[in-house]
Amino acid sequence: MARSHLTLAALATSAVPGLDVARARLHGSSARTPGAHGAFDSALIVDRDGRELIIRVPASQAAETEQSADLVALRALTTGTRSRLPFDVPEFVGQAPLGGTRAVVYELLPGDSFDADALTGHAGVSGSIGRAIAAIHGLPTAFVGTAGLPQQSAEECRTSTIDLIDRAAATGYLPAAILRRWELATDDDSLWQFAPCVVHGSMSADSFLISEDSVSGVLGWSALSVGDPARDLNWLLASRGAAGETAVASYSAARQGNDPRITQRAMLYAELELARWLLHGTDSRNQAIVDDAVAMLDGLVDSVHTHTMHPLSPKTGPILDVNDVENLLAATPRGIPRRDLGSAMHTDAYNLSEFGPSEFDDDASGSDSGTATDTGSSADPDAADDTTGPIGILPATDDQAATRSSSE
Repeated sequence: MARSHLTLAALATSAVPGLDVARARLHGSSARTPGAHGAFDSALIVDRDGRELIIRVPASQAAETEQSADLVALRALTTGTRSRLPFDVPEFVGQAPLGGTRAVVYELLPGDSFDADALTGHAGVSGSIGRAIAAIHGLPTAFVGTAGLPQQSAEECRTSTIDLIDRAAATGYLPAAILRRWELATDDDSLWQFAPCVVHGSMSADSFLISEDSVSGVLGWSALSVGDPARDLNWLLASRGAAGETAVASYSAARQGNDPRITQRAMLYAELELARWLLHGTDSRNQAIVDDAVAMLDGLVDSVHTHTMHPLSPKTGPILDVNDVENLLAATPRGIPRRDLGSAMHTDAYNLSEFGPSEFDDDASGSDSGTATDTGSSADPDAADDTTGPIGILPATDDQAATRSSSE
């Protein structure tokens, strides 16, 4: 049962000593909450001085995992590091333990959120988005390693992509033409010659707050890592019109074009969202999701045979154009942050003791115990039961391991 705004306000006073609440209201699943992809009970709290805060309580194990990783990332983003960014990052204010999880309070960042089409529908905003992403990628990488966050080399990024393709092929649903094209792309050495950098890791339209036609804040840092910068650009392919291309052009100008193949890798990652959706369906044993993914993969095959624009590499032959990728991504449900195979956020990799409890207590009781009710199958408590659920990469089972082949 969702907690009321009064219950959340009471929790906020426990999390922030001396907090004098003037009013509170439920905040819902607004992207203004840090990490908007998980399931949270959240409320907007206003104190007697007019200070605005957000309190969130995870309502599922997946949300708890996201929140834990987000706290680690926000701690890693020190004042000095944040000063290099042309936008605000959420500030952690306080927390209170609650039935094996925690209620966490953040400062409310100013700005409005928009969907991908609206966000990139204005050239000025699009340019600001490109520069904001470039600023993240320009951060020094040392702080990521110091915080114990994931770091991948270019070759490790390629290997994790190959592993994802292998898992999708092992389901038996991946068309041979798509498997061949993706394999040729991963076999192209020139595509993977890039310098890894700091990446947001779960970038989407929900990540941005906009004020006065520019990016004022970036949210949802739970997948902060060092890796492939193309992963922060592929979501732009889901937007409509030339403004999305303006964002990429602004990004490239700010980064001085030091990665000439980044657009091709971003398009590859965009196509691989279909593989992730397929795997989510097979891992959660949801045939409706599997059928949906198969239908979109069939559409991808049709486009491969009828278009010759935007090759991923000289070897891939016919390839989707940008509009085809946009249409496929627009039809693909998007929810929780995408997890890279091989570098998924595991909370046991971090020292979270300073943040309090980080796991749900299955034995907790009481109406406000914080124990979440699973909505997925017993084999996968985070799996969705409907076809509008999240796309995620879940650990491969033994019978899903496969040897990579170039034909089917």
